[in-house]
Amino acid sequence: MAVPTTPAASAPPSSDALLGLFPPGTTTAPDGGLRIGGCHAAELAARHGTPALLIDEGALRDRAGRYADGLAARRPDSMVAFASKAFPCTAVYRLLAEEGLGVDVASGGELALALAAGTDPAKLIVHGNAKSESYLRAAVEAGAGLVVIDNFDDIDRLEHLMAETRGPGRREQPVLVRVTPDVRPDTHEAVSTGQRGSKFGLLVPQAREAIARLRGSARLRLDGLHVHIGSQILDTEPFVRAVAAVAELGRFPMYDLGGGLGARYTYDDRPPTVEAYLDALTGAADELLPAGSRVIIEPGRSMVAEAGVSLYRVVTVKRSGGETFVAVDGGMGDNLEVSLYGQRFEATVANRVPAAADGPLGERCRVVGRHCESGDVLSTGVLLQDPRPGDLIAVPATGAYTYSLANNYNAARRPPVVFCRDGRSRPVVRRETYADLMRRDLP
Repeated sequence: MAVPTTPAASAPPSSDALLGLFPPGTTTAPDGGLRIGGCHAAELAARHGTPALLIDEGALRDRAGRYADGLAARRPDSMVAFASKAFPCTAVYRLLAEEGLGVDVASGGELALALAAGTDPAKLIVHGNAKSESYLRAAVEAGAGLVVIDNFDDIDRLEHLMAETRGPGRREQPVLVRVTPDVRPDTHEAVSTGQRGSKFGLLVPQAREAIARLRGSARLRLDGLHVHIGSQILDTEPFVRAVAAVAELGRFPMYDLGGGLGARYTYDDRPPTVEAYLDALTGAADELLPAGSRVIIEPGRSMVAEAGVSLYRVVTVKRSGGETFVAVDGGMGDNLEVSLYGQRFEATVANRVPAAADGPLGERCRVVGRHCESGDVLSTGVLLQDPRPGDLIAVPATGAYTYSLANNYNAARRPPVVFCRDGRSRPVVRRETYADLMRRDLP
């Protein structure tokens, strides 16, 4: 596995820029320690251990409110559904359900977690390019609000299931047709989903065929269309083109415009604000879609990324070959985004955050993990202030996909998830134990 080659970011002007990457409201204590959700990093490490994934609960609730209230103000008949693959954690599902959001699920596991967390089944949107019969059956029996048709086999399986299975008082299953609009945004190839050749959805000629077939179905009710073009998109223009593409397929009562808005990971990233994104989407909907049609959006990464912070302990510091290697007690087992997508993250010494008047934020370092892999790199060229063994390292913007992609490489135990708010912390996912690693083994 190659070491990621993402270029280092330019030096920020002050620690204010550094704190701007962390959840809103993040501060430093008088002793220079980082405070997340009012909780001191050193106290969090002492109580919960490292590595740990910290979630600023207030920041996440605020983000959900900006999405839900912002969309409702622009398009009254609307719904925000969390694209839960970004963070399929029961506590996150529960929090967002409390904020009134729906949930987009892409597997039987995500469906089970969402239901266990108390998500309203009517607000469930069921996705997947390879939906098994058992997954669809569970969705139908739960009374899932919408199933997104990704292929003709979905139609066959749902027709069969609806002939023998009835959800709560339901005679037909509402569905959307996922359209592949042939729009390729400027993002990593692995998370681009709207272009010709994508494994997701139906190109326009096939979508027309699926629409015609569904309109003749006695068991499936076609409510509208779905479109999604990818993730970590830092420009609103591709979203507008996707709306234009589905508008050509006719008039429907509902349009799910997907998600994909990018998050700010580095000093140089400048994603559109939630408000600018909503302006672009609803502006296109007002111009191109039927008046009064319902609009759904599915933010994932942009909902949860900013609320998350990964906390590590420095194990070794090694200066070799003109580089400073700072090795921590986590790595690609809890953050696979760097190795998979070359995503860049910034970082700071959490127990000694430089003050604004201190000038440069430290020396350029390569933060590496503990796994037996040369590609186990968390960040290159990151500025750290005099890193030493025993220091704490905080990596911002890790709320999206780190938990989803966490793994047991080198039999590492996956870290806990800790919610922080108003100076109090509570674990919502415990750290794995060695017994957990062996629990599925058979004699």
